[in-house]
Amino acid sequence: MKDQARVVVIGGGVVGVSTLYHLAAKGWSDVVLLERRELTSGSTWHAAGLLPLFNMSYSVGQIHKYSVKFYQALEAETGQDVGFRNVSNIRLAQTRDRMDEYRQYAGVAETIGVEVRFLTPEQVQDIWPLCTIEGLIGAIQHPADGYIQPADLTQALAKGARARGATIHRNTTVTGLSQKPNGEWVVETDKGTITCEHVVACTGNFARQTGRMVGLDVPVIPVEHQFIVTEPHPEIVARRNQGLPEMGVLRDSDNAWYMREENGGLLLGPYETGAPCCYVDDPRPDTEWELFQGDLERLEPHIEGAIFRVPAFGEVGVKQVYNGAIAYTPDGSPIIGPAWGLRNFWLNEGHSFGITAAGGAGWQIAEWIVEGEPSIDMLGVDPRRFGDYATKGYLRRKNEEAYANVFTVHFPDEERPAGRPLRTAPCYERMRDLGAVFGQKFGWERPNWFAPEGVPREDHWSFRRSRWFDHVGAEARNVAENAGLLDMTAFAKARISGPGAEAFLDRLVANRLPQKTGRVGLCHALTPRGGVHSEFTIQREGPDLFYLVSAGAWQRLDHDWLRRHMPDDGSVQMQNLTGAMGVLVLAGPKARTVLERVSDADFSNAAFPWLSGQEIVLGMAPVKALRVNFVGELGWELHHPIEYQNHIFDTLMAAGADLGLKPFGIRAMDTLRLEKSYRMVGTEMSIEYAAYDSGLDRFLRPDKGDFIGRDGLLRWRDAGFRNRFVTLAVHDVTDADALGNNPIYDGAALVGRATGGNYGFRVEQSLALGMVHPDLAAEGTELSMDILGTRHRVTVIPESPYDPGNLRLRGVAPN
Repeated sequence: MKDQARVVVIGGGVVGVSTLYHLAAKGWSDVVLLERRELTSGSTWHAAGLLPLFNMSYSVGQIHKYSVKFYQALEAETGQDVGFRNVSNIRLAQTRDRMDEYRQYAGVAETIGVEVRFLTPEQVQDIWPLCTIEGLIGAIQHPADGYIQPADLTQALAKGARARGATIHRNTTVTGLSQKPNGEWVVETDKGTITCEHVVACTGNFARQTGRMVGLDVPVIPVEHQFIVTEPHPEIVARRNQGLPEMGVLRDSDNAWYMREENGGLLLGPYETGAPCCYVDDPRPDTEWELFQGDLERLEPHIEGAIFRVPAFGEVGVKQVYNGAIAYTPDGSPIIGPAWGLRNFWLNEGHSFGITAAGGAGWQIAEWIVEGEPSIDMLGVDPRRFGDYATKGYLRRKNEEAYANVFTVHFPDEERPAGRPLRTAPCYERMRDLGAVFGQKFGWERPNWFAPEGVPREDHWSFRRSRWFDHVGAEARNVAENAGLLDMTAFAKARISGPGAEAFLDRLVANRLPQKTGRVGLCHALTPRGGVHSEFTIQREGPDLFYLVSAGAWQRLDHDWLRRHMPDDGSVQMQNLTGAMGVLVLAGPKARTVLERVSDADFSNAAFPWLSGQEIVLGMAPVKALRVNFVGELGWELHHPIEYQNHIFDTLMAAGADLGLKPFGIRAMDTLRLEKSYRMVGTEMSIEYAAYDSGLDRFLRPDKGDFIGRDGLLRWRDAGFRNRFVTLAVHDVTDADALGNNPIYDGAALVGRATGGNYGFRVEQSLALGMVHPDLAAEGTELSMDILGTRHRVTVIPESPYDPGNLRLRGVAPN
């Protein structure tokens, strides 16, 4: 075994071998894969081999699309049969909510180029004659879908990788990982040691064990998944003998199972509630080709449902029950990308649909390693979307929940209960007592909306306007008319200091840093190509001192980005203040009056202008007050040592009681930000869009000197843009607003997609933000948009339809 390589991939399942193949395909032939036993001897060998294109995640949808296309090309390239059967798949629907999910998904699919057909119950029976259509209201079909033989696929990937110069070592166990001061990795095995530039962990059920070798608590724990294979059925055998086409993969979503033909019989895979986590304390060292004892009792409701829907399933005996481990994460999506806090250590783990994702995951992680960034937006699968709150105890609860919810309707506003509450701000109980209905973001509990007295404090999820719609509207209007208080403690917060702090931040972001002490600026960190990686609110606290605030959902991502680019000479220090500082947002025309009642500070425009911050005393508590907010009203973010939060909360609520001060939640904030055309990372701002695409021109200063992404941004500008950010008025809406990923058309031509949408209660108009072809971005342009299968006329309108001159935000509009 050689002792040097450019990349070492650990793990010889389909994900690891795909990663090796794609690295070699990018021209990096000096790559090595280490597998502790035989290729596919982990979860790959017992996978059912399905290739579901259906996924509500933009990131995962792109990955799955690539895989299905790539596997067919791989067979042609290597000459090795991968067992791909393009039989299509059919997803059944029995409820309107399910059909709404399919309609929303169909829009997502169209924007990424995946064909979806809608079927009547009668068409389902034509395709699947053994299926009864009682109770069905419709279905969707992916014509390009089907299934594949996982072991054959893996061997074809291995053949293709070897042909490009990659090396595979089987029966080679990794025993240790360490990094030299020069950044090189040392991979110790029972067959020798390899030094390399990069390590990619694709270790499946061993993910947590691999992580511990390098000090990572990897948020992956497997869950047991069972499927049943029956004896041959005479009707299926007869169909084959007659040369009839194989019936597609059938998914009864409302009964949580999939079914396909298997050697003349049927294969049934249920997703039952109560499936337990496994390998919680790691697999045994000798684990190979392992299955667990089947538990048919757990599957009884699904078996009964399958017999009802496909009576033939109950007419033959059970040939075999498979019960094997499948890796899971808390949200059910894989983790693909760089590990936090480490250089050149990569994770390609947590694949609950590993056969489908392997091709795309290998493709994107190879892009990331070789090119420096992926070519599609990977936020939905980035390992840094989880934080240190994702402990083993949390993972057990959330991963079992994720498994049980594979087939549930995935509403855009769903909030799952397992592992909650976990991270709570001190004012959590106070908000709960005021009627808060909470959601969760990065482990933090945040009020989504407030139920008035007499209204049940329970959520209602829908693709249409939910039962909370009017209550959120009342919150939004109260912010505009009086004042509202919002808990944003979940914000990611950090302090950057040291003699090199200013130069470091100036090179990190595209905007100029605030120059005067106390001033605040909105600054974007770009990727090398010129897309948007992170957005920071930065306050200069002193000559070498800066306070940074960014999205709570991306705390680990943003802070890891900062640390990766900090100089290693000790001239810059970073302090994570997220857990130490609370944030309450006070906004509305009466916000100044409320503050004047509880503080001696001067809150006038002259003394406390927009985009500035001051240290004040509120009641008896020290507060960093920043005159910024995300709702477009006169307001302040009140950052404070978290132990003072309840005093601040009580003081404000008492002072504002006669002024109409009320709490408001995240859902009201979203409607308010849309009325101001405020962008968000991961929707309107992305690595897939140049920062100019996102309409960030006023925050970009290419003339200030060098910064990360400057050259890429200018090359992108010179080459021409494919998209332009627009604000849209959506017409003739009755009960469903745009949700994001809605296709936008010019006549019959697809010309863009919505990135977000909601109803604007201040302007009394359904709105959407989106990206369209630049030649269609002019104000007044008439286009159309799909919302749940209905075409709506949309009009490009000026940015910030509410208070376009920012008079209210600047505090110069009359109350």
